[in-house]
Amino acid sequence: MTAELISGTEISKAILEEIKQEVAEMKEKSGKVPGLVTILVGENPASISYVTLKVKTALNLGFKEIQDNQPEDISEEDLLALIDKYNSDDTIHGILVQLPLPEHIDSTLVMEAIHPDKDVDGFHPINVGRLAMKGRDPQFIPAAPYGCMYLLREAEKLVDGFQIEGSNAVVLGRSNIVGMPMALLLIHANATVTVVHSRTKDIPSIVQNADILIGAMGRPEMIKGDMDKHRWEMKCCGA
Repeated sequence: MTAELISGTEISKAILEEIKQEVAEMKEKSGKVPGLVTILVGENPASISYVTLKVKTALNLGFKEIQDNQPEDISEEDLLALIDKYNSDDTIHGILVQLPLPEHIDSTLVMEAIHPDKDVDGFHPINVGRLAMKGRDPQFIPAAPYGCMYLLREAEKLVDGFQIEGSNAVVLGRSNIVGMPMALLLIHANATVTVVHSRTKDIPSIVQNADILIGAMGRPEMIKGDMDKHRWEMKCCGA
């Protein structure tokens, strides 16, 4: 079977342009725009890179964007108070706290402190719980699995014979950020889902039976060439 390449870059450009137009129309009609705050604690180079891209994208779309940088030694109490301030700010509609956080801060407490309606990352237990339930829509879904799901839906339109419903889908990885929400999204799409992780026995036989393979494990070379007999592959960022 000839490989079909779906360009996530091109699809992303089209989505961003559509959002940019919607924001412009919103501003013209109401004088308001979406408000996003990105909170960065410390100076982790990878985190700085991620946040810089998020800020640039938000500004290009016409959002109100607040970049709130905090020192590495900020106390957990002060960080929670900062989040509470933005929870109460009506001009802020989304709060992003860049992970990882310093060891002295409990990231679970921080994620739970963000109001579910402003939890753009989709990590709050209420949003995760809604995602896990039938008939309950979360306010936000984690970005990487949502993006993968969007591309799979695009593939249904573009690739002859491809359909998510009824497919055997294998997700490599079970992280809260990518693997688990990815599996839940596929289940809601009526795929039959198997989650593979580092303790799974006989990974090759599971992968060989996959119609859809989602790579969401932070370990290189988990999939070997002789295992690769599935029909459709999607690579997600994350672990």
